[in-house]
Amino acid sequence: MWPIRDCFFTKFYVDEVPKLLTESQVQRSFQKLVNSGELTDVTFEKAEALLEELRPESPLRHRLGVQLEELRTVAAKS
Repeated sequence: MWPIRDCFFTKFYVDEVPKLLTESQVQRSFQKLVNSGELTDVTFEKAEALLEELRPESPLRHRLGVQLEELRTVAAKS
């Protein structure tokens, strides 16, 4: 009998499953991203990608989305 970790199914399917971020990881990454310096289009794209990691009904997603829109407004005025 093969060990479970050497099984084809495990290597092909389980190892290929994308790792989802926790809300805590998304929040930490979002804050690092927007506080790291200049806010560019790339920064906003990365922040949007982080928000997509969260469930649509997540209060954190809503809060960070509002914060992102405020940052876009401030960046546009600069």
